[in-house]
Amino acid sequence: MGLFDKIRSQFIDVIEWTDDSSDTLVWKFPRTDDEIKNGAQLIVRESQAAVFMNEGELGDVFDPGRHVLETSNLPILTTLASWKYAFDAPFKCDVFYVTTRQFTDLKWGTQNPIMMRDPEFGPVRLRAFGSYCIQVTDPGTFIKQIAGTNSLYQTDEITGQFRNMLVSRFADALGEAKVPMLDLAANYNELGDALRANLQADFDPYGVTLTKFLIENISLPPQVEEALDKRSEMGLVGNLNAYTQFQTANAIEDMANNPGGGGNMMGVIAGVGMGNTMGGAMQGAAQAPQQPGAMPPPLPQQAQWYAAVGGQQTGPFDPAALQQQIQQGRIATDTLVWKQGMASWTAAAQVPELAGLFGSMPPPLPTP
Repeated sequence: MGLFDKIRSQFIDVIEWTDDSSDTLVWKFPRTDDEIKNGAQLIVRESQAAVFMNEGELGDVFDPGRHVLETSNLPILTTLASWKYAFDAPFKCDVFYVTTRQFTDLKWGTQNPIMMRDPEFGPVRLRAFGSYCIQVTDPGTFIKQIAGTNSLYQTDEITGQFRNMLVSRFADALGEAKVPMLDLAANYNELGDALRANLQADFDPYGVTLTKFLIENISLPPQVEEALDKRSEMGLVGNLNAYTQFQTANAIEDMANNPGGGGNMMGVIAGVGMGNTMGGAMQGAAQAPQQPGAMPPPLPQQAQWYAAVGGQQTGPFDPAALQQQIQQGRIATDTLVWKQGMASWTAAAQVPELAGLFGSMPPPLPTP
């Protein structure tokens, strides 16, 4: 290499970056010890921004286009470097290219279940996952807050932090939404849009816009899902008695069409009959009104009767004992009786409740 080639190599005439990756957020132009020539060409392609930094301090930011690097269009850098007016010499600074296109299909998900209280099922544990999209909308802020002086910064270096922010906010939003568990699937879009708007305040300090937040699935533990499946099956069966009768009829028809398998079919019919009995019991239990903690009412008290026999008060007698006294002749139609609620002693035959007990008994013998 000749002397003039060596001198020429120390000055950079064109600064550009052709991005052939899909996950690069920031790329530092490899300057090493070379100086940027005053009047050099800066090429910034679509979905890119160029950020100049001088000794760690943020300088000028260039949008897409072809720019000529002169002190007139480097006002911030000129101030930082204390250049005099009309400075016309090569200069040194760091140039970072920032990708400003959207990064899509970034994944988020809950590592641990989210506890929430459902109005129908009580406390439940939910897991959720989905995707989101981001876009760097303030390249200078992003360089200062995130990338720093890294020569290469890719999405996997920041998505972990963003994912933690999303999951934390999602758990809080899900609890505050108070949407019943069985209605969550119908509200994925509404929850996602509301959460994206609330989350943007957390992304602003990084110079990043959360352009999309999608909820793909909210799931229950396997045991709870199995219980819900059984509950759905019960709902599909409907009338258990009718269902088991239908099964019995099919079994009898199969037995008639298969005489040689009668033994097996009898077992099937017996099993269906047992299922019918259990189904009836279950249906009756389901139809009976149940109230948590309710106790059956006390049994009604039997009436207690008193009788005047031989001038003496006898009793008390319950209805069965009173009937026995009548059958034995100790109490006749004209015997005075009384129970609580009656105004006075009354002949037994005149009491409507007792009159029927004397229907099969002969009247007393007349006195001589």
